[in-house]
Amino acid sequence: MSEPIRLAKRVAELTGCSRSEAEQYIEGGWVTVDGETVEAPQHPVTDERVEIDPAAELGAAEPATLLLHKPEGVAWQDAAALATPATHMAEDNSGVRPLKRHLHRLTALVPLDTEASGLMVLSQDGRVWRRLSEDYAQIEQEFLVEVRGERGPYTLSRIGHAATYQGRGLAPCKVSWQNEVRLRFAIKDVQPGELRHRCREGGLEVVSIRRLRIGRVALAKVPVGQWRYLPPGTRF
Repeated sequence: MSEPIRLAKRVAELTGCSRSEAEQYIEGGWVTVDGETVEAPQHPVTDERVEIDPAAELGAAEPATLLLHKPEGVAWQDAAALATPATHMAEDNSGVRPLKRHLHRLTALVPLDTEASGLMVLSQDGRVWRRLSEDYAQIEQEFLVEVRGERGPYTLSRIGHAATYQGRGLAPCKVSWQNEVRLRFAIKDVQPGELRHRCREGGLEVVSIRRLRIGRVALAKVPVGQWRYLPPGTRF
């Protein structure tokens, strides 16, 4: 048996490319060792079968952003743990090639109440982090809220124009009835617990909350507990 060498060195030998290019092939998920994709350039190999996908393209692996349908009862800060290969939505048509590295070092962005479900953004991309953190107050979010209680002629006005919450002034928001028991909110700078407070101001009790959209990005048909990629070039 030969002495172990780094996978990047073996790929460079096989292709005649530079070591840095070999690392790009590996990190891009184009290289297999005995039939299994390996994304670590430092992976040691000896006599294993190393193959490069004929369709391999050079280029640094781009950071990924995932759109997760968070279930009720999961704290938003813990949502990244739900992103696994097994929970990847089967009908993901984003065009992104799944890589193991896409599930590492994900940051959960845009808080969502623990008892709420719906769209969560998990990202490795600093550009997405800055957009959703620094511009949070200017980005509209859409929620579907199921309620119970007596609705009256001023219910929507009281909900949409609630004055304060936890000592903080509230700006008006857009709210409408989707049906007899569901309200649709379009709201900016929403704070934890604020939607329940607004509904109480209108004499209603919240049964469930689901976030449908953040900016221009919608949850769409992602099943509960599953995720899909944010397509390249999509902006919030």
